[in-house]
Amino acid sequence: MDFNHVSVLLNECIDGLAIRPDGIYCDGTAGGAGHSTEIAKRLDSSLGGMLIAIDRDPDAVKVASQRLKGYPAKVVRGNYSQIDEILQELGIEKVNGVLLDLGVSSFQLDNAERGFSYHTDAPLDMRMSREGLSARDVVNDYSYEQLSRIIFEYAEEKFARSIASGIVKAREQKPIETTLELAEIIKNSVPQRVRREKNPCKKTFQAIRIEVNSELEHLSIALDKAFDCLTAGGRLCVISFHSLEDRLVKQRFKSFCTGCTCPPDFPVCICGKKPRGKMITGKPIEASEQELAVNNRSHSAKLRIIEKTEN
Repeated sequence: MDFNHVSVLLNECIDGLAIRPDGIYCDGTAGGAGHSTEIAKRLDSSLGGMLIAIDRDPDAVKVASQRLKGYPAKVVRGNYSQIDEILQELGIEKVNGVLLDLGVSSFQLDNAERGFSYHTDAPLDMRMSREGLSARDVVNDYSYEQLSRIIFEYAEEKFARSIASGIVKAREQKPIETTLELAEIIKNSVPQRVRREKNPCKKTFQAIRIEVNSELEHLSIALDKAFDCLTAGGRLCVISFHSLEDRLVKQRFKSFCTGCTCPPDFPVCICGKKPRGKMITGKPIEASEQELAVNNRSHSAKLRIIEKTEN
């Protein structure tokens, strides 16, 4: 299986995790095992070092299992929102670091049959797990109101209503089956000037993909669980690729670092809340010019890192 993927912000992630040879680490989005391999290389099994690599995509699990052979690593198929259950089943209470790379892998984008890309014709799919709700289901079964909502909320697309209307009108003639069919409908639903400026399909495809895979719901759950799974001094590194993800990560990290929430006019604290973490990154880390030159998919990547201060 040709699973090519250039790991984004690789060195920055490795530095951010502050890897100890005897530590236990979790890569919640193993993908092609780029980040996972570099983490595993730095672990010593004789000291108890171990990597848990998780991915929901069965293709990724197969590839990661092959590429991590010989390293102190265990590959598990699952969703990173299940990180607590996965670690519990493995008899692991706490870990020293967790990495979440939220981007769609190059393999998924470039493999036409997966239906993620609007550049090649393929059945509408977009399922990272290859199970459950598909893009075809969303496009053909969702109401106009549901379509316009997800396209606006998940893609911040100002032509969401027009695009939703175009989809509903087109499917009245026949079901929408392929990526290029959908792409053509989207193009015909926006003003011509927008089509001239850039490909108008990107945002809508993103929105449908987020809906199909419940990405924001899983991320919200995973952030809480991953932070809870850290030992004191452990770090959580998250790479996001669009504003909705980054905003969620930023706000959640801020809440982990927030102490007393009593009104300012209270003479003493009665809530007893203490900060549970400290920010390692003030502003998010972005790709260098050198990385951008060799991997254009890193242009929107933002890495945020937090350290847990107490259990």
